[in-house]
Amino acid sequence: MVETRESFPFGCLLKYLFTLVGLLLFLLDIVLDIWTVVSFYQDGAYVYMAVMIFLLLGSSVLLQVFSWLWYSDSLEKIESKVEKFADRHLLIKPFHFLQLGIYLRYAGVIETSTTDFLHRINNFRKGVCHSIRDDVAVKLKHDFLMLRLFETFSENTPQLTLILSRILQREELELITGLKILTSAAGIAFSVALYHRSMHVYGSQGRKMSWISTGVYFLWNLLLIIPRVTALALFCSVLPCYIIAHFLSLWMLLVFVAWSQKTGHMKSPGWEWLFRAAVGLIWYFSWFNVSKKGSIKVKMVLYYIFMALDTMMLLGFWCRKVFEYAGCWSSLNPCIVIPTLLGLYVIGILVQMIYYRWFHPKIAEPGEGQFRQAATYDTDLTDSTVSSLEDIAAAPVQPLTGVLKRSRTMADNFYF
Repeated sequence: MVETRESFPFGCLLKYLFTLVGLLLFLLDIVLDIWTVVSFYQDGAYVYMAVMIFLLLGSSVLLQVFSWLWYSDSLEKIESKVEKFADRHLLIKPFHFLQLGIYLRYAGVIETSTTDFLHRINNFRKGVCHSIRDDVAVKLKHDFLMLRLFETFSENTPQLTLILSRILQREELELITGLKILTSAAGIAFSVALYHRSMHVYGSQGRKMSWISTGVYFLWNLLLIIPRVTALALFCSVLPCYIIAHFLSLWMLLVFVAWSQKTGHMKSPGWEWLFRAAVGLIWYFSWFNVSKKGSIKVKMVLYYIFMALDTMMLLGFWCRKVFEYAGCWSSLNPCIVIPTLLGLYVIGILVQMIYYRWFHPKIAEPGEGQFRQAATYDTDLTDSTVSSLEDIAAAPVQPLTGVLKRSRTMADNFYF
C-alpha cells in the first residue's frame, strides 16, 4: 500500500520527530549500557558483565569498520557541515579508530534532517509543495540506517536476550533491567521501522510508503522476534554454557548460506565476508533479504520453517530442565509459555503474509531513467515537478558506484 503524497507539515514533522526520538533512545541506551555493566559488577555477576562488555565492544568495532569502509566510498560527496569539517581536518579516520564514527554519522543525520525540515517549512510558507535533495545525501543516510540495523542485531537484541536470561535466573525484575529491556525493545522497533521508511525514496513515480505500511512491517517483525529472543533467553537461563555452541554452529551455517547467495555489497571479496558475517548475525534473530538470486518467497519459507524448528528445540531443552530442576520462575509454566510463544510466532507469520499481500510496495523492474528519477528526487512532488523530470529520465545514466550502487542493490532486494 502506497500513497502519492505525504501531508505537510504533519507528515514532515512526524518524520523529523521520529529521527529525534531515535536519537534520544540512542543516547538513553548508552547510559543504560553503562549502568547495566555497573549493576552486574555490583551483583557479582562477572560472567554476565564480561559478556555485556564483549557485546558492546564487538558491536562498536563492527560498526566502525563498516562505517569507515562506506565513508571511503564517498568522502568527496559528503554533504553535512559537520562531516565536511571532520574530513577537512582529517578527523574521520581518528574518529573511527576511537569508536566515534557512528556518532559522527548521527550528527550528520541530525544536521541534514534539521536543515531539510526547515527548508520544507520555508517552502510551505511560500506555497511550494516540494523539496529536492541531493541523491548522495539520501543514500548516505541510508548507510547510517543500515549501520543502526547492524547495531540492533549485534548489540541490542543479544543484550535483551542476556538481560532476560539474568532475570530468569535471579527470579526478580529490577528497575534498571526493566528500563534496559524497554530501551532495547524500542531500539529494535525504531531500527526496523526506520529502515523500512528509508526504502521509500526508491519508489517510482513519486510514490511512497504509508505509515500504516511501516506499522504493519514493524508489527510482524516484532511478533516474530519476541518468541525468538524469549526462547534463547529461556534456554540460556538453564543451559548457559551451551548457548555459545548453539550460536556459533548456527551462525556459521547462516554465513555459509549468505555466501551461497553471492552477495556483492562491498568493494573487495575480503570485506564481503565481513558483510556476510553480519548478515548471519541478523539471520540468527530475524529475516533480512540480501540477494534476489532464486525465489525470495521460497527462501523466506525455508528460513521461517528452519527457525521455527530451532526455536522449538530450544524451548524443548528449557522445558526438560524446568521439570527436572525447577531452574526458572515457578510461575513460568511450560504448558503455558510454549504455546504462547508458538502462537505469537504463528500470528507473526500471518501478519507478515498480510503485509506482503496488501501493504508491501511493489515496484516493477525499473529502467535506468526510472531509477534515477526515484533516487534523485524527494517523494513530495507536484504534478508539474514529475512532468519536468521526464526529460531527465530520458537522459543517459552513468553506472552507479559506491554508496549509490550499494543503496540500489539493497533497495532491489527490498522490493519484490
